[in-house]
Amino acid sequence: MKMINLVNRAGVFTLILLFVFQSCSSNNDGGGDDAPVSAAPTNLSVQVEVVGKTAENPNGDGSGKIQLTMNAANATSYKVSINNELKEVTTGSLTYEFTGSGTQTFPIIVSAYNGGKFISSSTSVTIYIARKVIWSDEFNVDGAPDSSKWGYNTGTGNGWGNNELQYYTNRSENVKIEGGVLKITAIKENYLGSQYTSTRMLTKGKFSFKYGRAEVRAKLPAGGGTWPAFWLLGDNIDTAGWPACGEIDILESVGNNPNVIHSSLHSPGRSGNTPDTKTTTAPNSTTEFHIYAAEWSAENIKFYVDDNLFYTYKNSSTTPFNQKFFIILNFAMGGNFGGAVDPNFTNATYEVDYVRVYN
Repeated sequence: MKMINLVNRAGVFTLILLFVFQSCSSNNDGGGDDAPVSAAPTNLSVQVEVVGKTAENPNGDGSGKIQLTMNAANATSYKVSINNELKEVTTGSLTYEFTGSGTQTFPIIVSAYNGGKFISSSTSVTIYIARKVIWSDEFNVDGAPDSSKWGYNTGTGNGWGNNELQYYTNRSENVKIEGGVLKITAIKENYLGSQYTSTRMLTKGKFSFKYGRAEVRAKLPAGGGTWPAFWLLGDNIDTAGWPACGEIDILESVGNNPNVIHSSLHSPGRSGNTPDTKTTTAPNSTTEFHIYAAEWSAENIKFYVDDNLFYTYKNSSTTPFNQKFFIILNFAMGGNFGGAVDPNFTNATYEVDYVRVYN
C-alpha cells in the first residue's frame, strides 16, 4: 500500500571503531603532572565458545549463541565489536546471540582497557543460526484480534493518500477471528460519509523488527475494486514522514486484475510510481490460501509466493530499509490502485490463516 558483503561492512565498522578507540587513547592519556599513570593492558587472550558445538554440529546447535571469555593483565574493562554492535563489559565475559539464519562467519574485535590505554585483538566465529519464529499471530481464538498484538487505523484518512473509498473501523462486522482465520470484510454501506467500510490493523507500538522473514498465509477477496495488502512501514514514520520512513509491500493485489501479486518498495524519490516493483501470479488466489513472504537483510530483500522467489531488491546503507519496521494488514476499496468498484459489489472477505516473523 502506498502511504504514504558482510566482510566489507565489518571492515568499515572496524575502521570506525579503531578510530574511536585511538581517539579515546589520545584524549585521555594526557592528565596533568600529578595525574596517576595507568599501566597499559598486556597479554590479551580471547576465547570463543559456540553454544551446542559438537562433532556432529561443529557450528553450534542453532541457537546462534556464543560465550566470549576475555582476559588481559591490567585490564579494567573490555569493548567488543561484533555483528555491527559495540558491547562494553567489565567482567571479561560476554554472552551474545546472533540473529538472522543460516551458517555465517562473523569477525570479532576485542579491546582491553585501563583508563585511556588499551590493547586490541581480532578473531572470528562461524556459527549456525536456525530459523525460528520471533513473533506470530495464528488467529486461533475466536472473537476480536489480540489487542496486545494489533491496533487499528480508523477513519477515512483523506483517502489514505490514494483516494480510497472505505472508512476503516474496528467493528466486528469488519474484522473478527472465526474458525482459526482472521476475516477482514469490506462492506458496501453508507457509513459516516463513506460508501464502504473495512479494516486496517497494525502492530505499531506493539511489535517491530529489523531484518528477517515476514510471511502471511492468506486467501484474497474477489471483486472489482478490492485491494488487500500485507506490508511493512518504518517505525520512524511519525518523525521522518513518508516515504523517508520506507515501505515494504509484500503483498498487494487488486480485484480488477485477479491473481496478479505485486511486491514493491517505496523510498525517497521512489514513492508513488516506484520503479522498485515486480509482479507474479498466484493461481486461484481468491479460492485458495497461498503464502506471501519477504526475506529481508542488509544486502537484499527477496519476495516469494509459495516459496517461489520472483523479485530481489538490492538493499544498501543508503536506503531506509535498515531500521525497525512494523506490520500492517488492510483491505482497501477503490482508489488510485484499486480502481473502479464493481457496481454489483456488496461485500468481500480477506482471510488470513497466520502472520509470522522469523529471525
